[in-house]
Amino acid sequence: MTSTPASRPSRHPRARMTSGQRREQLISVARRLFADNGVAGTSVEEIAATAGVSKPVVYEHFGSKDGLYAVVVDREVRLLQDSLNAAMTRPKQGPRRTLETAVLALLDYIDARPEGNRIISRDTSVRSTTGSYASILSDVASWAEGILADNFNRHGFDASFSPLYAPALTGMVGMAGQAWIDTREPAKEVVAAHLVDLAFNGLARVSENPRLTRHSEREEDQSSSS
Repeated sequence: MTSTPASRPSRHPRARMTSGQRREQLISVARRLFADNGVAGTSVEEIAATAGVSKPVVYEHFGSKDGLYAVVVDREVRLLQDSLNAAMTRPKQGPRRTLETAVLALLDYIDARPEGNRIISRDTSVRSTTGSYASILSDVASWAEGILADNFNRHGFDASFSPLYAPALTGMVGMAGQAWIDTREPAKEVVAAHLVDLAFNGLARVSENPRLTRHSEREEDQSSSS
């Protein structure tokens, strides 16, 4: 009786990453480590080890840890800026709907990219004049100032106070968004509805159960079609 040699498992060489794929891998690894440990608490050695490469590979792609950090931050800032810009420039929506979409855009980013949010908001304050998160909110405040000035003029109010109201409004939303990420409760739509209601009605006329206008319009469309 002849025995057959045991079959050996075939060894397939691991596919080599392209330069672009390796760069994206390093960005993804670094984003996670920067979010968990901060830039000061993350070393090139740790980034390389986690990615399964040598330190020179990291330097080859980004020059330094600071260079890699700058790429990670720039990508996150651009994502949030693009999202907010798209929300605030939609055609044919009034001030309240614009505020709703902007608040939801911020909450959507915080919810979908918690690592990026931790990076760009770490060690910055909505009251400071430097830092990526503060810079983004400052841009939003500048846009909101024009909207507020138009509405003040329309109602006969003193538009010179719009530069005071604009940062107050964006600061409220920014701080609420950072507090919400810890629990993600209540739902984003509920948070947005309450913030918009407070912004438009003030504490004296705040609603007991505020709702986003898009929900009200959807119910009206459903009732009219039935």
